[in-house]
Amino acid sequence: MSEQVESDETIAALREEVTQLQHAVLSHAIVDQAIGVVVAYGGVRPGTAWDVLKEVSQHTNTKLREVAELVVRWPHEGRLPEDVRTALTAAVSRVNPHHRAEQPAGS
Repeated sequence: MSEQVESDETIAALREEVTQLQHAVLSHAIVDQAIGVVVAYGGVRPGTAWDVLKEVSQHTNTKLREVAELVVRWPHEGRLPEDVRTALTAAVSRVNPHHRAEQPAGS
């Protein structure tokens, strides 16, 4: 194999890795934002909010990143799919019995 072919393959592999890392960073940021929304909505700690998001993801059979995107948009759009909203309310109510289901601030 020539040096040029090896170099081209290395560049292609590095570009793919950069793309994957950029996607991971974006996903992490969205999940962090969703944790903040759940903290504000449910009156729970960030670690508990993370657990709530995982539970909603599992109960709705929706990828965690997708749940996070929906939750982050919720305060601005004022709507959340019914299955996600039901699962979110149930999960928050389990960890915070004093929680009252209501729209997040700004909606």
